[in-house]
Amino acid sequence: MNILVTGGAGFIGSRLIERLLRRTGLRLTCLDEYNDYYSPAQKRANVAGFAADPRVRFVDASFCDAPRMARLFEESRFSHVVHLGGYAGVRYSVENPHPYQAANVGGTLALLEAARRTPVERFLIASSSTVYGRDARAPFVEDAPLGTPLSPYGATKRAAELLGLTYCDLFRVPVVCIRPFSVYGPRLRPDLALSIFTEAILTDRPLPLFGDGSIRRDFTYVDDLCDGLEAALQRDGCVGQAINLGHDEPIAVRELIAMLEAELGRPARIERLPEKPGEMPVTHADLTKARRLLGYDPRIGFAEGLKAFVAWYRTKPAVAAENEAWRAIAR
Repeated sequence: MNILVTGGAGFIGSRLIERLLRRTGLRLTCLDEYNDYYSPAQKRANVAGFAADPRVRFVDASFCDAPRMARLFEESRFSHVVHLGGYAGVRYSVENPHPYQAANVGGTLALLEAARRTPVERFLIASSSTVYGRDARAPFVEDAPLGTPLSPYGATKRAAELLGLTYCDLFRVPVVCIRPFSVYGPRLRPDLALSIFTEAILTDRPLPLFGDGSIRRDFTYVDDLCDGLEAALQRDGCVGQAINLGHDEPIAVRELIAMLEAELGRPARIERLPEKPGEMPVTHADLTKARRLLGYDPRIGFAEGLKAFVAWYRTKPAVAAENEAWRAIAR
């Protein structure tokens, strides 16, 4: 196997590459443009542990560059693609939708075209739980009505799924759409709530809480997600499918804050703010399909995963400076 991982220097991508290197003898290509959506230094740190591994090729490029991707696929003859790269974040997409369309839709199309012309054995597209919209019924079932996404981010992820499934039908590109649910763990992006809350508590700054804290999220530890991704690379019967990868135990944000206070040994100074548009009241993955097709069974409970996340976060240098820009976005 010769695997391309887009967004390979990111939170999930770097973790997946590390696991594959540790457990297999595969060749891997880590594609990332190290843009400033969040700290490029954090991304460089993510890949430092395997930067010298001869089994990994690093390509500093944008997957939105269709001619470059066509050449890369032709030169490298990838057997598998794990497309994790893209613009993420619900709140930022509401005010800044254009980069989401360019990366999540246009970039996915560039990769699908490359895979159509230089065929691969499996093409995973990392979608999002945000494709489930206003009228979706929890727990979310993949093949039930989805409703309308509540943010441009969710809309572009749904569009990427549809492109992938269309290319699967038209051109036999072997696409599997993976829908992760609130992934967390070491290397978590600084724009996500768990990072913002942790920094606020550690630096004794106001913790921004939008609404009453009753919204619930299906938090999924990154290693459980990687288990599902690895299975989707190999299992028969999942091509042309959309598959949830979650934990199936939604947790209210106010409960998350209480657990974080206990783990950090400090109280939060909560700043209550109006609800933000685009946020779903609950995300909850039905895992019936994932268990049947992938043998997926999440192992890491939230208390255990939170402990691992906090241990990593305490080791991060310049935490406050790194997240300064994201405090403004979070508001």
